[in-house]
Amino acid sequence: MLKTTFNMLLLSMLLPCVVHAQNQQDIYGSGLKLNLNNDGSKFVRFIFWNQIWVRHIENNPGTAINGEPSKSTWDVGARRLRVLAYAQVTPRYLILTHFGINNQSFATGGASATSGTGAYGAGKKPGIFFHDVWNEYAIVPAKNPTTGKVNKRTLSLGAGLHYWNGISRMGSASTLTFMTIDAPIVNWPLVDVSDQFVRQFGLYAKGTLGKFHYQLHLNKPFATNSTPGNPDAIKGSVAVDNNGDAKWATGGYFDYQFLDQEPNLLPFRAGTWVGTKKVFNIGAGFYHNKNGTMSKQLDGTSKKHDIALFGVDMFADLPIGDKKKNMAVTAYSVFYNYNFGPNYLRTVGIMNPSTGFDPAFTGEKTMNGAGNGRMFVGTGNIWYTQAGLLLPKGKSDKLRWQPFAAYTYKKLDALDQAGSYFDVGFNCFLNEHHAKITPQYSTRPLYYNRNGQRVADGTRGEFLLQFQVFL
Repeated sequence: MLKTTFNMLLLSMLLPCVVHAQNQQDIYGSGLKLNLNNDGSKFVRFIFWNQIWVRHIENNPGTAINGEPSKSTWDVGARRLRVLAYAQVTPRYLILTHFGINNQSFATGGASATSGTGAYGAGKKPGIFFHDVWNEYAIVPAKNPTTGKVNKRTLSLGAGLHYWNGISRMGSASTLTFMTIDAPIVNWPLVDVSDQFVRQFGLYAKGTLGKFHYQLHLNKPFATNSTPGNPDAIKGSVAVDNNGDAKWATGGYFDYQFLDQEPNLLPFRAGTWVGTKKVFNIGAGFYHNKNGTMSKQLDGTSKKHDIALFGVDMFADLPIGDKKKNMAVTAYSVFYNYNFGPNYLRTVGIMNPSTGFDPAFTGEKTMNGAGNGRMFVGTGNIWYTQAGLLLPKGKSDKLRWQPFAAYTYKKLDALDQAGSYFDVGFNCFLNEHHAKITPQYSTRPLYYNRNGQRVADGTRGEFLLQFQVFL
């Protein structure tokens, strides 16, 4: 495995990289934009992108891939294939539509009911769905429509299937501008349970008060109806997602931006500005949904629990050294306190090529699940930190490198031992985020249930190589 990982790292370092600098205020740039009037104040902007992953995975013990026992596997797949369009139809009115697919591997990620071999075999023809669809009206727009003067205080209201999330900066992260290859996913604790790929239907308000930025929402969570199991013999009741006729969910995120002000036309927060901004922000957020989960009690009755999630974070993207070299350091740190009810626990495997364990496996099965499954989120505390360094420009002013590292610490009530997760890699920018190549190596601890204790024993690794292009 080490030899394979080394060879793939070497290959990624030798791939040609050409960069064209763009000191843009909007990290997405002008791109494909159709003006609807002469001065360009009314327009439609289209964004197309894909993120293709090449991976070598050390599978969890006992994993089967397409029915075959597999200690490790490699694949090529689509992490994200998306199309987004937004239109500023008047100085105050904006509409946005975002659709695509996610997580298609050679064996998983196909449309509903695809299986076996053939035209609709396992992993094939995934279903395209809407990620975002919302309308927004600017009560106090960023610029006065009559005078053109910039407003220091702004307010917009919107409605739809939206991404103006709470809890943390990364709750509304831009998937196009990550510094690491992907988010830690703990920033989206409800993903595909009571939301639709991190989105819920609802109403939102967003805006600025000078350097203070805010976004608030009132959402109707998607229905969940998992049946709670019997209480654990040692831990007691175990909460599962069961919201019935879901109560309204409230949430929001607030941050103070000390230096350069980031745009908030769209909710997508940059992971790194690649040396084009000087940013230092401190923020905090929350999400609350009454009676979002349920557990079974010792007497056989059921009890509802609120989902209460909180986060506090810091983001810095600062130039360092000689300005001509355009070096920058990027750092982000967030602390989460999650409460889903007693002993709530979820596992996940991103773009997992496995659907289960080998029936003939006689060894000890991990609680992580098969493939690249890991302990995801639960009631407890999570701390995530990442940092990267944009290396100086070379003589050609074309090639840019950004090594990075990330660490996640999870102390979850349902587990008797805390877990540490590590990521290390670098970005090779061809055209800033518009075209980049990113290799990364990640580790995850394995958990086992031994004598009533849920403990970590050993790790597994995963090498990823991402090719990203967007217009």
